[in-house]
Amino acid sequence: MHETIVDQEVVTTERLTLRPLRRSDKGLLEMYGADERVARMTRSIPHPLPPGAAEALIQTAQSDKRTEDLWAIDGSSHGLGELLGLIGLEQMDREQSEVGYWIAPALWNTGLASEAVSGLINANPHNDQTMFASVFQDNPASGRVLTNNGFKYLGDAETYSVARAGNVPTWTYLKRLGD
Repeated sequence: MHETIVDQEVVTTERLTLRPLRRSDKGLLEMYGADERVARMTRSIPHPLPPGAAEALIQTAQSDKRTEDLWAIDGSSHGLGELLGLIGLEQMDREQSEVGYWIAPALWNTGLASEAVSGLINANPHNDQTMFASVFQDNPASGRVLTNNGFKYLGDAETYSVARAGNVPTWTYLKRLGD
């Protein structure tokens, strides 16, 4: 079997490489995705994680028809592990994207999420003028990741969480690139 090659920029930071997902990420995606602490802080990861979900995510991420670029947050060049979390940019209209990310719980509060978001902003692989993000209000650490990277608070909203099976209050943020 040959690995699918995804036309997607690789981004490097001080400790991380943001790279396209590959089939070999399946095991770690399953392990972290099955962790309720991770699933509950995302919109799209179900809990419990159904069989085949990680493989389907990888296939979607490798598709030419994808609407979101997903990167593995890879710290292996600094002895941290091949998959520490995911970060994505969902393409919107008018040179805008929405940022989403999660980090493995054992690595929370280590600065890795901030570093990954900073790397994606600096690389600006979609040539965006504006990036948006929203975080659940019961996850203030994720809000700090955004404000530490220059995102400005826009307001409150809510979004559906598959793991929580309901709407969850969010804080919405905006970053104009070049600010």
